[in-house]
Formats: sequence, structure tokens, C-alpha cells
Amino acid sequence: MKNEEKKSIVRSILESYQALPLTEQSETPSREQVDIVLNRIKELLFPGFFSYQSLNPAELKKATETSVETIHTVLSDQIEKSLKWSDHSSDTLANQKKAQHITLTLLQAIPTLRERIIEDAQAIFVGDPAAKSIPEIILAYPGLQAMLVYRTAHILYKEQVPFLPRMMSEIAHSQTGIDIHPGATIGKSMFIDHGTGIVIGETAEIGDFAKLYQGVTLGAFSVSKDTQGRRHPKLGNHVTVYARSTILGGETEIGDHCVIGGNVWLTQSLAPKTTIYLSSDFKQIIKERKTPNV
Repeated sequence: MKNEEKKSIVRSILESYQALPLTEQSETPSREQVDIVLNRIKELLFPGFFSYQSLNPAELKKATETSVETIHTVLSDQIEKSLKWSDHSSDTLANQKKAQHITLTLLQAIPTLRERIIEDAQAIFVGDPAAKSIPEIILAYPGLQAMLVYRTAHILYKEQVPFLPRMMSEIAHSQTGIDIHPGATIGKSMFIDHGTGIVIGETAEIGDFAKLYQGVTLGAFSVSKDTQGRRHPKLGNHVTVYARSTILGGETEIGDHCVIGGNVWLTQSLAPKTTIYLSSDFKQIIKERKTPNV
């Protein structure tokens, strides 16, 4: 490259920065550091499962202390950068205090978070005949990995942390093919089977003991930022949604113990204990049942 060519290229790029001003002078949150936090949280939730070395009981206390310290240091730093980057606040001390408080809130929630994730793992074990053990599910099942990250990111989302919850969800999305917005509300014992292509929107609500299969979308009618309230569907308890079904709309409510068959397009509410499925001629059939699905 000739010197004049280089100067011309640099000049045109700088002019682009002036015309389209999307540059940052402050240090931005790091996906790599967020990934470190998630891996440490996984290790706190299930000691020995995600480390590169064996972990005997005598080492458990030290390993736990190390993970807690690492998360506190790294996550506080990333939250502080997110707060500063979000509103360009120059109040460094206030950002530090807020970041440390939020990090402490997450760390204090680890026992409850662990309980929720183990319930998710047990739901998979009960619901999937191919699952041989809880350890296998922890190590190998993408649905559990997606739920682990979602439940972590949801805590930060509720604390109104900018950027990081969505960065966490996109890490899980890239690893599992499951896209759960951290703002969604999901009850206990969630069973995601296979999972690839599942999309759960920001204001979706899912009750306890739900089952979702691959390709399911819980989406919105409108993508307008002016839409207020819930934009995504609400699913009750013990709802099963089979593969590639799409449920849309903030006013769409699926009652307890409903079953949504595969490839269904649903934009209306269903009463509890209702089954909807496609007939052989691709018509949607709705039937009410006397007994609940389990």
C-alpha cells in the first residue's frame, strides 16, 4: 500500500466517524469477561462439573471462595463499565457502589438459583426418556445450559443492569441455539427438549412445569418500541408446546394444562385443559379435555 493510499483510506474512515458518530472513548463491557463470570457461576452452581481439574471435598471451600472472589471482582467491574457506558456518568464512586451492591445481590442469590436450576434438571430427567442421569443433563443438555444463563441474567435484568443481561443471553444463544430474553418471566421446573430455534420474547410469561420443544416461538405481533405492557404470550402451568409452533401476542393467554401440537400458529387465548393440533389436511383442531396433561 502506498502512503497516499493509506492516508486516503484513513481520512475516509475518520470522515465516516464524523458522519455516523458511533464510537466510544470509554472502555466497553467485555464479552470475554462476561463469559468468565458465567463459567464461574456454573462452577458455583455445580462444583467440579465445569472446571479443568478434579475437585475433592477438602478443596471445596477454597474453590468456592476463589469463584466468589473472581465473580465479585470481574462482575463488579463489568457492571460499573456498563453503567458508565449506558449514561456516560462521571460519578465513578456511585457507579462502583451500585455495581458492588448488584454483584452482592447476585452472589447472595446463588443458593436459590441453584435450587431453581436443579428443579429444571429434574424436570428434564422426568420428561425425557433418553436422559440417563442428572449429571448427564448438567454436562450435556442445551436446554439446561440455556436456563442456567437465563436465570442468572434475569437477576441482573431485574436490577436494571445495562447490556450485560443481553450479552449473557446471546452467549447462551450462540452456544445452544436457544434465545431467551433475560426479561422473560419463567416459573420453576422448566423443561426444554432439544431446544434449537426456540425464541422467548422479553415480556413472555411462562408458568411452572412447562415443556417447550425445538423451534417454538413465543413472540409479539408488533415490533414497535411504543407498545406498552406485555407484548408476548402468557403460558400457564403444565403447558406443553410441541415443535415449531408459534404463539403470538400480549393478549394471548394459554390456560393451565394446555397442549399445543406441532406447527400450530396461535394468536388466540385457550381455556385450561385445551388441546390444539393440525389435522391431516392442515386445519387447526381445538379440543377441550376433562383430564389435565401431566
